[in-house]
Amino acid sequence: MNVKNNAIKDIELSFKQFANLILKQLELLEKIMNSKKPEISDELLNELKTNEKAFDRFEIEMSDKFINSIVLYKPVASDLRKIMAIYRMSINLERIGDLIMNIVHTLRNVDDPGIYANMSDVIFNMLVSSINMVEKALLSFANNDKEFAIWTIKNDSIIDEMNHKLLSKTISANKSLKEESKKTLLGYMSLRNIITHIERIADNATNIAEASIYALDGTDLRHTEIKNKD
Repeated sequence: MNVKNNAIKDIELSFKQFANLILKQLELLEKIMNSKKPEISDELLNELKTNEKAFDRFEIEMSDKFINSIVLYKPVASDLRKIMAIYRMSINLERIGDLIMNIVHTLRNVDDPGIYANMSDVIFNMLVSSINMVEKALLSFANNDKEFAIWTIKNDSIIDEMNHKLLSKTISANKSLKEESKKTLLGYMSLRNIITHIERIADNATNIAEASIYALDGTDLRHTEIKNKD
């Protein structure tokens, strides 16, 4: 029994470390985008890349721990539910990590800083909202707080609306240009990619919140309407 409990606690500890690392990456991304410029210092870039390698290792280690805990210790239903919830959340954290680096790579390839600067404030606000969703979703699991999870799920529609408005704005601006240079077009494509990646971060935060609720009471909210998630 103690061996099984220790194995589950080890998974929980690894997940906490993994989550903290992703939150650190989001903090660095927020710092970069708050500068209103697409430039990234070598110091920040190296830190991001180092963290990326670390959470790649976490993903492999945790996969092994999930398999071992199920095969070797045959956890009871409640423990198995928690393990599966952590597994689902880990997958979404890994996706968030990839999205962070996608945004970083896109920022570094922005050819027209002026286009980015014109919309940097609203994009930054969208990022902050998405980061807040990730934080609340993780706090829901850590603190056994279902309300944080519900808040995260309901706020996903707000991020979707922000995304659609921003995309419409970039498309409209693009169409209004009389003489579109390749540089300008690439600038608007970069904006659209960044906005889409931020929305995907919010989507994964919602998935984490749903997995948290599953761990808390066994309710599976995937593929259900928001009105049924109260």
